[in-house]
Amino acid sequence: MKQASHLPRLALITLALSLLAGCNSVTRQAPVVERAAAPKVVQSRPAPATRVEEPKEEKGMYTVRRGDTLLRIALDHGENYRDIVAWNNLRDPDDIKVGQVLRVSAPERGERTAGVQTQPVPMPPSVTPPRKTEPRADKQPYNETVAARPESGARTEPVRPAAPAQPTPAAATPAVAASSTASANDDDKLSWMWPADGRIVATFDEGRNKGIDIAGRPGQQVVAAGAGKVMYAGSGIRGYGNLVIVKHNNSLLSAYAHNRKIVVKEGDNVAKGQMIAEMGDSDADSVKLHFEIRQQGKPVDPARFLPGR
Repeated sequence: MKQASHLPRLALITLALSLLAGCNSVTRQAPVVERAAAPKVVQSRPAPATRVEEPKEEKGMYTVRRGDTLLRIALDHGENYRDIVAWNNLRDPDDIKVGQVLRVSAPERGERTAGVQTQPVPMPPSVTPPRKTEPRADKQPYNETVAARPESGARTEPVRPAAPAQPTPAAATPAVAASSTASANDDDKLSWMWPADGRIVATFDEGRNKGIDIAGRPGQQVVAAGAGKVMYAGSGIRGYGNLVIVKHNNSLLSAYAHNRKIVVKEGDNVAKGQMIAEMGDSDADSVKLHFEIRQQGKPVDPARFLPGR
């Protein structure tokens, strides 16, 4: 009976040992896999944008940009648009294209302009006056005997008194001197006056307002602030309405915008204080005069030139 009681216990022990052996074999057969470290993801930064530099323009040249007009280009460079047409041999002033390079200043002597080479005008040949002979020491008063006397075989012509010189009429003096020939160094010598009476409603602010605005009445007189020549009279520049531009010398010009009526024309010489237009509200929200002074085409504060009120 004792042997029978030990059999179940022995069977349990044997079964347990078998299970342990099986687990051990499974553990030994299980392969060990070493996992490689995950690759480090490096986020590449975008390359900095390359700054494209605009090509530098040659002195006296301008590249047409979108929205440009020939009149605007001429105003911004202080030149007459007709001169720019001539310098660039343009057939149609309204037909300029973006990217087109224009000459905006007078060419130097001998410099090529639009495929045409300018040459200095040759001076007329100088006339050499006849060589005068020295008078004889024994010169005698003129008479027929002396005139008929030969001298060393040469024929002597009688000397007749010269006719009295006729007085040369004085050249007419123009009402206004040709100010376009004035030097830029004469800017401070120009005499200025206010172009209109009225309250200043906007002052010069570079980048916002390129001049001053003077309020007034419809039809009020607008006068030239200084003597000069009318370089432009019309309405071809957007934002200025009926516009008059007066050139005072090689570097200074004045502009008068938003007029109701223009009473001068291109090429007119105007005196300081001469009426050039009637005040209005063309291309403006109220009746006013927009007045600019430009030096080498760049807007400057008119208060630097106008007298104090």
